[in-house]
Amino acid sequence: MVPQPWPEPDREIHSLFPLAIAQVQLRPDPIDSALMLQQVLALRGGHHSNPDPDCAWTGDLHGVWQVHQRPEFAWLLAQVSLEAQRYLLALGFDLERVRLHLQRCWPVVAEPGQGVGRHHHPNAHLSAVYYLNGDGSGRSGCLRLFDRRRSNELVPGLAVGHDVPITVGHPLNSGWYDLAPRAGLLVLFPASVDHAVFASEDNDDLRLSISFDLVLTAPASGPDRPQPPEYLAPHPSQWLELLPDGAPRSGKIVQ
Repeated sequence: MVPQPWPEPDREIHSLFPLAIAQVQLRPDPIDSALMLQQVLALRGGHHSNPDPDCAWTGDLHGVWQVHQRPEFAWLLAQVSLEAQRYLLALGFDLERVRLHLQRCWPVVAEPGQGVGRHHHPNAHLSAVYYLNGDGSGRSGCLRLFDRRRSNELVPGLAVGHDVPITVGHPLNSGWYDLAPRAGLLVLFPASVDHAVFASEDNDDLRLSISFDLVLTAPASGPDRPQPPEYLAPHPSQWLELLPDGAPRSGKIVQ
């Protein structure tokens, strides 16, 4: 574990519609924050959108998808590793029977008027976002998490029909949850959840964040470890890449 010279973070895991969202207020060293901010802006370079001028610049579409490999982000990588495993524990996972992998990590920079459209991450199991700046007011663009099932609607379709008997915008039947960016805030949620980012209304500053895609697999199998459960992918070390002609790239298939 990385030494913690700063106070323990404020950690909150709660359930919404009934999505489990983890919000962790980290307290980075100001020097670490400054280095990460400088790196994100340097990596963006002369690009200002994605490429739609109303869409924020996202590094994953511009070849910047492994910032966790850079030394400036070592502190953040350690925090995400710890908090992601705490999140799994809160959901009831046995950490001895799963392995967590960071698949990709990229910066997002939004200028005034820029946001990110509704989407989810089908390539991953767990999503995380860390905010490098923000004052918690939402001026720089809230993260919106959608409840596709509208779990509290009770009567399917009732909350979106005409002249409905449910208060419009009621927090337990809104179909989404909005979260305002705040410097140092780390958020974790299932990667299958649709989410979007509102356009920034802050004319004085950029909105900067780091996104993460994480994947769960079984531990590597061996003489003293059984085969992976049916619905959990084997450990990547035991995968076999196949060439276009059908031949294995290396090694042999083991029964």
